Parts: sequence; C-alpha cells; structure tokens
Amino acid sequence: MRDNQRIDAAAAAILADHKAGARFAPLPDALRPVDANEAYAVQAALHRLLTADGRGPIAGYKIALTSAAMQQMVGIDQPCAGAIFAETVHRSPADLSESRFMHLGVECEIAVRLGRSLPVGEAPFDRAAVSAAVAECMPSFELVEDRNADYGNLDAASLIADNCWNAGIVLGKPVTDWQSLDLVGAAAVMSVDGKEVASGLAGDAMGHPLDVVAWLANFLAERQVQLEAGMVVMTGSVVPTQFLSAGVSVSFVVDGLGETAMRL
Repeated sequence: MRDNQRIDAAAAAILADHKAGARFAPLPDALRPVDANEAYAVQAALHRLLTADGRGPIAGYKIALTSAAMQQMVGIDQPCAGAIFAETVHRSPADLSESRFMHLGVECEIAVRLGRSLPVGEAPFDRAAVSAAVAECMPSFELVEDRNADYGNLDAASLIADNCWNAGIVLGKPVTDWQSLDLVGAAAVMSVDGKEVASGLAGDAMGHPLDVVAWLANFLAERQVQLEAGMVVMTGSVVPTQFLSAGVSVSFVVDGLGETAMRL
C-alpha cells in the first residue's frame, strides 16, 4: 500500500471507529503512522472527512500534552495540536447531551480569538508578535472524547492522528480589553454542581497562554499552515481533566476574565 493510500485508509478507519462508538485503541500496524509527520498527515486527512461529515470548517486549534509527564507517557517530546470545527463551538452557558459522547472529559482553559492572521511568511512568532494579533480572551472548556481509552496503551502517533481527541469547546463571554489582565497569576477555579473540584493559575499550562499561541503558530507555519483571523486557539488546561456524568453542571472562573459554564 502506497503512503498516501495508507494515510487515507487510516483516516477512514478512525472516522469509522467514531461512528461505530468503538473504544479508542492504537491504529493497527498496517495503518499506524511511522512518525509524527505522518501522524499529522493522517490527521489532515481526517479533518477533510470530518468537515465533509458535517462538522464544518476548521474554526481553530487546540493543543494537548502540555505537561512533561503526559509527554513521557506517550513517548513525545513536545505538545501536539488538533483542530476545532465550527459545528462543535458552543457558547456559555451550554447544554450538551450526554448521549453524544462515549466518555467526556472537560478541560479548563483560556481561549484566545485572533483579530488578524499570522501568515507563514512572518514566522517565527514570539509572545509579542501574537499578542498584537489577539482580539479577545475568554475562559473556556475543551470537550475531550477519549472513547474510554486505556491510558497505559497510548501512542503519540495514534493520538495525533485522532485529532488529539477534540470533541468541541465551550466559550465564555469574550474580553476585548485583556491586555491589562494577569494571564499568568490569575486564579482559576473549576466547580462541579457548585462545589470547587480543582484550581490553578492562568499560566499553568505552558507558562503563559500567549506562549502557547506562538508555539502553535510556529508549529503550523512549519507545515505551511497559518492561523487565520477569527480562529480560536485553546491554550491548554490549567487544572486536571474532569470526566463528567449526565446531569452535572460545571463552571470555570478566571479572575478578570469571568466564567464559562455548561450542563451535561
């Protein structure tokens, strides 16, 4: 099987598993990407299939594996990226059906929306460069569908190929005058049914949310892809992932940015 055929077959197999409600498992040897570059090629092929399947165009990106411990567990030395699709972007307060998910995790993150594009030709980007392009910041949830994965049997290539498990996002009210806010030391609190379950600081994901945006812009630029004006970037969870059951209400509050909320 030629490389392009294997890439397309791997993407089709992932989509079929999603539709069948199959438990997440590493791709079989015949389809498993040989390295990260091929894994992202499979992911790109999956993006095309998901768009055609009704998720809409790419509306932004998320990053995963921001901690050294998680990177070591799956055998990778840097974060990984996945796409967010227009039809999976929700506004707070959101009501989501539990039946849509196999095993839903929620991650609490700061999201940014770009007011202008970050062209490939302007790379490399740093915090100052991306700051000038950020129009809005907001508290947010990432919806993570791990499909009941066995965390002791993960491999980075299969995780990347499966779009890093993104199942959507929930965005709080946008803040446009965010420049004066403390995006590192601001307190961040997650509550379930009104009870605090986790807390952290706004900069806990990778030191500063805008450093995450710069990393992503440079990562995409290496692949001749640019972050477009209007796209949302999820900058990594600042508290441990929480897995939810039906009937619960969840909120995430960041000092200065406000709240995002959802009910499952």
